[in-house]
Amino acid sequence: MNNENEIQTKTIIDTKEENTITATKEINEQIVIKYLEKFKNPFATLSVKDVSKDLHIGINQAYDLFKQKDFPTITIGKRKTITLAAYLLWKMSKKGV
Repeated sequence: MNNENEIQTKTIIDTKEENTITATKEINEQIVIKYLEKFKNPFATLSVKDVSKDLHIGINQAYDLFKQKDFPTITIGKRKTITLAAYLLWKMSKKGV
């Protein structure tokens, strides 16, 4: 939590500038990087079931999500997965944080 506050206080965003979106994305990426440092393996893969549980959606909706073009899915044979890092970045981009 302190790391997030430090990141936000160091970066000043002027909402009148055109680069506001870029600055916000950079802040989001820094937050994700700090969050991923807590994990032993940020490139661990998540299954459809894991994503379903995290998003509190049904398994069929999760499979539909994995079929979307903007969702960074890795397909190995018939198995669909996503890396933890890619999932967190995707989730933050959808939340608009």
